[in-house]
Amino acid sequence: MSFDRRITPIRADLADERLRGQIEVERFTAGTLKRVVASFSPLHRHPSREAPVDTQAIFGESVTVYDEHEGWAWVQLNDDGYVGYLPSEALGEPGAEPTHRVRAIRTFIYPGPNLKLPYRDYLTLNARVTVTATEGDYARLATGGWVYAPHLAGLDAFEADYVSVAKRFLHTPYLWGGKTSLGVDCSGLAQTALMAAGIAAPRDSDMQERALGTSVDVTPALSGLRRGDLVFWKGHVGLMMDASNFIHATGHSMTVMIEPLAIAEERIRRTSYGPISAIKRLG
Repeated sequence: MSFDRRITPIRADLADERLRGQIEVERFTAGTLKRVVASFSPLHRHPSREAPVDTQAIFGESVTVYDEHEGWAWVQLNDDGYVGYLPSEALGEPGAEPTHRVRAIRTFIYPGPNLKLPYRDYLTLNARVTVTATEGDYARLATGGWVYAPHLAGLDAFEADYVSVAKRFLHTPYLWGGKTSLGVDCSGLAQTALMAAGIAAPRDSDMQERALGTSVDVTPALSGLRRGDLVFWKGHVGLMMDASNFIHATGHSMTVMIEPLAIAEERIRRTSYGPISAIKRLG
């Protein structure tokens, strides 16, 4: 059997208990539930800070830990199933269930309910927090510190327009594997914007192309497109702003940018990505 290494917890010596009977390895484990306590943390392909980064885990996200060794945890992210290595220091006990998510592109954690205090840390869009009290415009977190309460929303209070969410990232630097306003890649931008709107999406563009929406014909004139359509190449994705312009995180400018799809398509077609592979429309 073949497995996608990105979303399958399997190593030569260890695998997820759910794979018992399908593969042969030295041992199986059901893993241990933990939660991300860093504002965000890179998920590495191997247990080394020099190893490639495939994605990022966000504060409050739950993970299943299958193994820990010398400061590294081999985990599966429970939101999108991605498997890799996180620094153990980025993880903590599950604690109380989150009550809110961060709806601002970024918000600061203060030692008290006062914006003039020096901030301790920050949280990024879609981070999940547990609020234990409020004072004025500030919410106290179970993990310590205070955040500006209007930057939070209930877990089931989703954004109405994921394209508007993506636009908040305009001019954000391109970062391979990134999912925050400090740096984001093309599929990270799409996944993050969709998540803010309550739409679950896989992490990588090829997975998104297979899993999301229904196909729209790719016409020579690139006509008939709507706001919110997802445009895919082999290894790239962007979101339509309207019938002709789209937004994407691109290594071409090393930023999140808006440009006419026709211009981007002509340029991208000449690269290793080739022509548009699909256009998908969400319901």
